[in-house]
Amino acid sequence: MTKLRLLLPVLLLIVPLTLVACGGGDGESDEDKVIEVIETSATSDDPADCEALNTQAFLEQTQLSEGVQAIRDCEEEAEGEENDPKSVAVSNVGVEESTATADVAFTGGTYGGQTLSVQLIEEDGDWKLDEVLGFAEFDQDQLVATFEESLSSDEAGLTPQEVTCFGEALGALSKEETEEVLFGGSLERIVLFFEGCS
Repeated sequence: MTKLRLLLPVLLLIVPLTLVACGGGDGESDEDKVIEVIETSATSDDPADCEALNTQAFLEQTQLSEGVQAIRDCEEEAEGEENDPKSVAVSNVGVEESTATADVAFTGGTYGGQTLSVQLIEEDGDWKLDEVLGFAEFDQDQLVATFEESLSSDEAGLTPQEVTCFGEALGALSKEETEEVLFGGSLERIVLFFEGCS
């Protein structure tokens, strides 16, 4: 087993984007409900929200696992606060029938300094997060700094040289390549990408 395989639990703490959400109240517009779902997602610590308020596709994309395991991974992550953002700001909300998109700017956490575009869908009257579409605004230097900080923790067990290698590998990617690695929904892509540093 390579050192990278041993590092996978650490990568899974850093890379996933969990937007665990709460539902909106009656009388709100769809746009208000979408905003509330996204804003509340940063603060909810209720594992039950994972399955109730995110589509299976979203869980599999963000948790880098499939089926029931994606739900379990989300539930475990919901209880932790290590990589939670301090706040999010939602903008550019667009609602068209049962689909919505929005941009989410993160302050703090794994994606601090980044703005992501997300898609939501309406199922039985409730809005659910369905997909991370990519970066609406991308600050590569900030992403690399956050990533290196997370990998420098004692839990990661990496040498400073390995942390630097991971950061340099991430920093060498284009925006599109970074989106493919982080939001492509495949753990194998991440393993292959970082194999040279292990």
